[in-house]
Amino acid sequence: MPGPRGTVLERIGRRGPAGLLAAQLVRFGVLQARACAFAVCVFVGLGLSTVLPLPVARYDALLVYLVGVTAVFWLLKLETGREILAILGFHVVGLVFELFKVHMGSWSYPEQALTMVGGVPLYSGFMYAAVGSYVVRAWRLLDLALTDYRSRAMAVVAAAVYANFLTHHWLPDARMLLAVVMVAVTWGSWVHFTVGRVRYRMPLALSFVLIGFFLWLAENVSTFLGAWRYPDQVDAWAMVHPDKFGAWALLVTVSFVLVASLRSSEPAPLVDRSAHAGGQFS
Repeated sequence: MPGPRGTVLERIGRRGPAGLLAAQLVRFGVLQARACAFAVCVFVGLGLSTVLPLPVARYDALLVYLVGVTAVFWLLKLETGREILAILGFHVVGLVFELFKVHMGSWSYPEQALTMVGGVPLYSGFMYAAVGSYVVRAWRLLDLALTDYRSRAMAVVAAAVYANFLTHHWLPDARMLLAVVMVAVTWGSWVHFTVGRVRYRMPLALSFVLIGFFLWLAENVSTFLGAWRYPDQVDAWAMVHPDKFGAWALLVTVSFVLVASLRSSEPAPLVDRSAHAGGQFS
């Protein structure tokens, strides 16, 4: 139980601006860690499967493990049935993406397994589901709301981003143009979130950049653990090229648009125009 003067973070927060900043950063980090719960389970599975003896092929074991993790999240009500269905949608979208990109030689899965289609293990869709789970859980845990969000324009941009990652093998790569368009479409759009008792906001485009950066870091860890390999990692692991950071910043818009569509159909309002922001990142 907290003491009469409050919790440790509350006491730290009363020690001036520096103390408040430190307390809020810790709170924000804890919320982010909780939002990443499914992704953490994916990394745990990848790590353990590299060192533990398995009775079946590694990719098959990972599929069974991640199906089990999904079931546990649902049973423990960490995610609702509707959210699980949305995350399964990410799984399907991710698998389609994987089948195409592996066929085109963008990356590969070097190990063999029974649960592989077109050189793609079925567990791989859960890595995209982990991104969807993060967005879903972060939206709830940080009480996200949007102002001046152009849902139709964003849906068009997200669809174009997804299509470009497929068509650039034959057509000119429009990645830079799409990045400019994405910034233009989100200009003036803010995402509001709550940490502790303070309401903050940041430009929506900045949130995509930050998520993209951490996804790039996660991709480095995943390839190091042998989740998949890029052509320059076949003989020995190498850092994922920094241009993948920009690719993830764009691709995360697909996940965001899908979750935003899900949230907009729920009773809770998607757009928060009345809340006063206690702070902002701009």
